[in-house]
Amino acid sequence: MNTIIAQITQDPLENEKIFAQAGEILRAGGLVAFPTETVYGLGGDAFDEDAARKIYAAKGRPSDNPLIVHIADKADLYKLSREVTKEAELLSEKFWPGPLTMILKKQPSVPSTITGGLDTVAIRMPVHKTAMEMIKASGVYVAAPSANLSGKPSPTRASHCIHDLKGRVDMIIADDTVDIGVESTIIDLSSEVPTLLRPGYITLEQLQEVLGHVEVDPAIKGAVVPDGVVPKAPGMKYKHYAPDASLSIVEGEPDAVVAKINELVAEGMKAGKKVGVMATEETKGRYPEGIVRIVGSHKDEATVAHNLFAVLREFDELKVDLIYSEGFSTEAVGTAVMNRLIKAAGHTIIMA
Repeated sequence: MNTIIAQITQDPLENEKIFAQAGEILRAGGLVAFPTETVYGLGGDAFDEDAARKIYAAKGRPSDNPLIVHIADKADLYKLSREVTKEAELLSEKFWPGPLTMILKKQPSVPSTITGGLDTVAIRMPVHKTAMEMIKASGVYVAAPSANLSGKPSPTRASHCIHDLKGRVDMIIADDTVDIGVESTIIDLSSEVPTLLRPGYITLEQLQEVLGHVEVDPAIKGAVVPDGVVPKAPGMKYKHYAPDASLSIVEGEPDAVVAKINELVAEGMKAGKKVGVMATEETKGRYPEGIVRIVGSHKDEATVAHNLFAVLREFDELKVDLIYSEGFSTEAVGTAVMNRLIKAAGHTIIMA
């Protein structure tokens, strides 16, 4: 397949042509990778069952992993869900457009091909201008997981999408203004108690400020969704975000973490391994050996969220064998960082 690479520019007329072309592709059942404020998404017409199957095939994604439907108008919430709760109305008023996905009971018209066969649908209204313009130009609801091969680090740059999906999709819209760097927060509003299914930039505390009590799904804390159970949201059941190298997280007191990582790096290098270190602004000068990359700052873990997947992909390009990362707090956006990092490491945590 010939993949069109379309670069967003400062010229509104040229950009309109790109959106029009992307809209034509989506209406015809094709696939378009596009930027959002969180990560790049791989879009297809949510009501076209063949397009949904193409998304799963392009990613190598299990078909029981639900897709998120992206909309450009809040009124579409009522066209996709048969039971828009008061909680959903409050959250959409507060956080939409933005990096929040809500799971609600679906309308009968929503095909099961995008819901993993469940009676619920995941809905999001992105704030990213390119995403919004593309959705509007298409005139369809856009089902879109992250635009990467299943299991690999999510894409935050067009080059990541090109690496994974060139020749697999019809078009990639290049616009490297992805800001957040981790996928949207997902909250389940389809049952009596609102439940956080995936942490993101919108934090548990922010959700609680609006709704009061919010449960936290055990999968966020490391519990595994059993075989035979369909996950309600993307990223709950299968391996995600993993680099090619073996990744381990080192946790403990800051000085002990640095010392332990240096010890592990030395051991790896002695064994002939190429070793990477995910350091922070605070510790970047304390790792004398290994390939050191700065992922962000402990003082502002939003910077870590922004850089996390790009650093993991850089280590893939460098063909390292082992990666050691410092751990991060589990407060605010740090919860999302550690959720992704633990999944990428296959729950391998070393205590210093």
